[in-house]
Amino acid sequence: MKRIKGTLHFQEDAEHVVTLGKFDGLHRGHQALIERVMTYDRKRAKKAVFMFDIAPMMLLSKKERRLVLENAGIDLLIECPFVPELITMDPELFVRKMLVKQLHAVHLVVGKDFRFGYERSGDVELLKTLGPKYGFTVEVLDKVMDGDREISSTYIREELAKGNMEKVNELLGYEFFVTGEIVHGRRVGRTLGVPTTNLIPPKGKLLPPNGVYTTRTTAGDKTYYGMTNIGNKPTVDGHFIGVETYLFDCDEELYGEQEKVRLQHYLRPEVKFDSLEELKQQLQKDEVAVRAFFESE
Repeated sequence: MKRIKGTLHFQEDAEHVVTLGKFDGLHRGHQALIERVMTYDRKRAKKAVFMFDIAPMMLLSKKERRLVLENAGIDLLIECPFVPELITMDPELFVRKMLVKQLHAVHLVVGKDFRFGYERSGDVELLKTLGPKYGFTVEVLDKVMDGDREISSTYIREELAKGNMEKVNELLGYEFFVTGEIVHGRRVGRTLGVPTTNLIPPKGKLLPPNGVYTTRTTAGDKTYYGMTNIGNKPTVDGHFIGVETYLFDCDEELYGEQEKVRLQHYLRPEVKFDSLEELKQQLQKDEVAVRAFFESE
């Protein structure tokens, strides 16, 4: 997959079928747009995602989002910077210059509430009007619903802030995950009988509340059940902010491996204990609860 980032000025030669949006999290609503792009039959046209790079904290890091889109079969990802030139751009100029001249868009797939251009004055009706003029067609998809509420990044962020991982995963259409390289910690877990892996969350990654979670983790070429602490490790030093995972039944040396930690259930908040012995006793209780959770699935 080709990636264009940090510029409004690019030039593609091939025709493209395009979907546009912020794509925070690539949730089920976004997946519907991407699936339609992938199934739209236009010979020789490549498949593109035009993403407005706006929010500083996202449900997926940029690297994670790229991997998901690449796995979906997208040919081109444009990470368009939200700079004054774009913010003040007339909607028709955006269509003519960026979508038609630079990207050679022949078909657009958007949600019904898609807005663009200066003061968000461009909408799907304008796209439909401009299509015949500039030689592209427009397809507008209805919102994907959860009951009577639209699935949106705002909805998912609300549930993530509560630690409601079951609902988050339902709305996303996949299990919320954190990726990164396994790094050296202070090895305190090993002395407590619960050796752990440590990773630092990607920059710009939005996380659920600090606490302990049931997790499935892929490290190296294997997947493990386990439990993960997200937060500051207050009993140990109170400074390290990261994702620390105890992989059940794992005795391998994994430092330097890439790790993908998928969160299923929020078990308890992060707590500062008076001693390492108290922490050890709580971790043993946590392990019993987590193993019971997986056995009940």
